[in-house]
Amino acid sequence: MQNISTLTLTKYPQFQNLPLPPVSANLSEPTSPPPEASNLLEPPSPPPEASNLSKPPSPPPESANRPPTLSPEPANPPDYGSDHNSGVFDVRKFGAVGDGITDDTDAFKMAWEAACQVDSAVIHVPYGFKFMIQSTIFTGPCQGRLQFQVDGTLAPPDGPDSWPQKNSKRQWLVFYRISMMSLVGGGVIDGKGEKWWDLPCKPHKGINGTTLPGHCDSPIAVRFFMSSNLTVQGLRIKNSPQFNFRFDNCKNVHIKSIHITAPALSPNTDGIHIENTNNVELYDSVISNGDDCISIGSGCYDVDIRNVTCGPSHGISIGSLGNHNSLACVSNITVRDSVIKVSDNGVRIKTWQGGSGAVSGIIFSNIHMDNVRNPIIIDQFYCLTKECSNQTSAVFVSDILYENIKGTYNIRSPPMHFACSDSVPCTNLTLSDVELLPAQGDLVLDPFCWNAYGQLQTLTIPPVSCLMEGAPRSMLDNVMDYC
Repeated sequence: MQNISTLTLTKYPQFQNLPLPPVSANLSEPTSPPPEASNLLEPPSPPPEASNLSKPPSPPPESANRPPTLSPEPANPPDYGSDHNSGVFDVRKFGAVGDGITDDTDAFKMAWEAACQVDSAVIHVPYGFKFMIQSTIFTGPCQGRLQFQVDGTLAPPDGPDSWPQKNSKRQWLVFYRISMMSLVGGGVIDGKGEKWWDLPCKPHKGINGTTLPGHCDSPIAVRFFMSSNLTVQGLRIKNSPQFNFRFDNCKNVHIKSIHITAPALSPNTDGIHIENTNNVELYDSVISNGDDCISIGSGCYDVDIRNVTCGPSHGISIGSLGNHNSLACVSNITVRDSVIKVSDNGVRIKTWQGGSGAVSGIIFSNIHMDNVRNPIIIDQFYCLTKECSNQTSAVFVSDILYENIKGTYNIRSPPMHFACSDSVPCTNLTLSDVELLPAQGDLVLDPFCWNAYGQLQTLTIPPVSCLMEGAPRSMLDNVMDYC
C-alpha cells in the first residue's frame, strides 16, 4: 500500500494553481472612513465611533502522527524604562493608575498618540497593574513600527450596565488603519464577559434555547480593521463578551503562542475570526471557548494554521458562508499538526443555501481528534432555525483534502458527514489515512454522504462507501465562474 506519510501537494495537482479572489482595495491605506457598524456575526462591520494583552507553548511536534497538547505559561515581565527619547512610552507616565477601577482610557490614548508620531515606539503596559479602558479606537497610520507591549492586565467596564451609553457595545479595543504593529507580551486581556453572556437575549438563557427580547449587542474584545503587517504573540485573553480576536480586511497577519479561554457555554466567543483577510499564519496556540476556536469567513485566502490545541469548543470552521444570498470566496487554507478535543465539531465547512461563490483548495492534515462529535463535516444546509427553505443557489465546495485525521468521536453523530447541495454538489473530496473510532463502546457508525463526489487514497476507518466517483458533468464547464 502507498506510504501516506510522504503525501505532498505534488501528488494532488488539483490543489495547485487555484485562482485567488482579487484584493478589492489597498488595505493599509484606505481612502474612506469606515461606514456604520452592522451585524458582527455575519458580513464584517467596520467600527463605529467610540470614545476610546507567557512563555510560548511547546514547538510543533516532531512526530507526524499526534501533536502534543500545548500549555503556554506566562512569561516573566520584561524590564522597560520610561524614556520617551528611547521610544518607550509607559502608560503610567501619561496618568494611567492601574488599580482596575480608575478609568485609564485617556492615558492610553495619549500614550498611543505620542508613540504614533515616532519612527519606532513601544507602548508599555507594565506588569503588576490592571488597567480599565473604555471602548476605544486606536487609529493610524503611524509614523513607523509600533509595539504594544502588554505585561499587565487590560479590562473593560464590568458588564453592559457599566458601559457608557455613548460608547459602542459591539467592540472594545479596535486598531484601525495600522501597519507594522505588534501586540505582544506576557500579560492578560480580561474581557469580563460574564454579565454579557447572561443577557436575556442570549440563547442559553431562554427556555429550550429560545431568546428573550432586549438589547443583545456584545463587544468583540480585540479587533483589527483595515490593517497590515500585524503580529499578535504571547498574550492570554479570557472571558471575552463575544469574539476574542477579529481581523477584518487585513493582510500579512502573524499570530503565535496565544492562549484563549472562555467557558464552554459562553455564547459567540469565537477565539479568532478572520474576514476578507489574507496571508495569515496562526501557530502554536491554545484555544478553549464557547464557539469556534478559529472561524474563517468570506474573502480569506492563503491561511496557514499549525500546532493549535482546540477545545472544548465548536472546532475549526470555514464559514458560515453565503448568508443572505451573498457571494463568498475562500481558498488556499491549511490546517495541520493540531489537536481538537471534546468539541461539537472537528474540521468543518458550513454554508447557507442561497449563497454563491466557492470554497476550494482546503487541506486538513495531521489532526488528532479526541472525543469530537463531528470530526469531519461539510454542511451546505447550515441554518440556525427550522425555517430555512431549500434554495437552488449554493456556495460551491471543491478540492478538499483530509489527510492523516485520527482519533475518537462521540457516537451521537457519524464520524464523517458530507451534506452537499442538491444543485451544487461537493466535488473532489479526497480522504487519505483517516481513522476515527468511537470514544465509547464498539459501535462504528457509517459515514453520511449526500451529493458528495470524491475519492479514497487509502482505506479509511470507518469505510467510506457513499462518496460518488468523478464529478457531475453539468458542473465541469462552470467551475471557474464561481469566484
